[in-house]
Amino acid sequence: MSQRLPLVIACGDYEIVRALREGGVQPDGIDLTVLTAMDSTTRHWRYLRQGEFDAAEVSCSSYSVSRDQGAESYAIPVFLHRRFRHGFAFINTTKGIKTPKDLIGKKIGLKEYQATAIVWLKGILEHEYGVPHRSVEWYTELNETIDYEKPAGLSIQQVPDGKSVEAMLAEGELDAVLHPDLIKPFLQKDPRVGRLFPDFKNEEMAYFQKTGIFPIMHAMAIKKEIVDRYPWVPINLYLAFEKAKDMAMKRMENPRIVPLAWYRDAWEEQEQILGDDPWEYGATDGNVKNVETLTGYLHEQGLTKKQQSFDELFLSVSQGHKRGHEFRI
Repeated sequence: MSQRLPLVIACGDYEIVRALREGGVQPDGIDLTVLTAMDSTTRHWRYLRQGEFDAAEVSCSSYSVSRDQGAESYAIPVFLHRRFRHGFAFINTTKGIKTPKDLIGKKIGLKEYQATAIVWLKGILEHEYGVPHRSVEWYTELNETIDYEKPAGLSIQQVPDGKSVEAMLAEGELDAVLHPDLIKPFLQKDPRVGRLFPDFKNEEMAYFQKTGIFPIMHAMAIKKEIVDRYPWVPINLYLAFEKAKDMAMKRMENPRIVPLAWYRDAWEEQEQILGDDPWEYGATDGNVKNVETLTGYLHEQGLTKKQQSFDELFLSVSQGHKRGHEFRI
């Protein structure tokens, strides 16, 4: 009886990894244990700080910062989480903020300065709307996933332990909040809290039409010692993630499995705007542009010493020209 390599992977509980989690897809030669019970920030910390898993879905920005500081970890170009970010900029509605440029000189709360969602939002506000990241006062709630040296001249303060940036926004202690998720006061329909971009969907569609970027949030990191000892693992894992995603996309095409009245309309709208595979993996032109835009923002915002290229951050999963597409004995 052949022995498979046991690996533990931590990631989100997504439809596109269901087949891996349930065993419908098994990476060749690997006995995979998939952990999905952690929230993202906890998982990022436990892998990047403590190395608890053989591989993990991690913040693309924190992974980049750790590599910039010399951490020995690799990643494969599997991007389990993407999200447009315009809809996650919130304002206190009593502060007279009507346009993005009204944020200049204001106090803005963040979960952490380094979070990928926040790096994207800061970059988008600066390059698309004329709000320099140095033109505001930043207030963070969490300690950073990866420690870094704060750039001179940048205003960043940590809020007291007993406070949250969400509550401070509602109470008017902060003027705005950039957040990875929908914040509680907004979900509770607190009239003091609204979106910076009320028509966020059209803003996001216009951003995609201009840039071709559907922002990547997370990447799949693998311990260096695994790759060094078993160099076949990255490609086999990559192929398994691809197969699991393909199975999920085929399943999700069926509107009967989702309890939404106009689900199929939303599916077709996504295809029309974003194309057949907006969740693509690999070193495609779109993914290279996506990642290198993010690493440009990281460097600009003082989180890395230099801008990293796609090839510096991700292992090649190429099997050679035209190989691997058709199986022949």
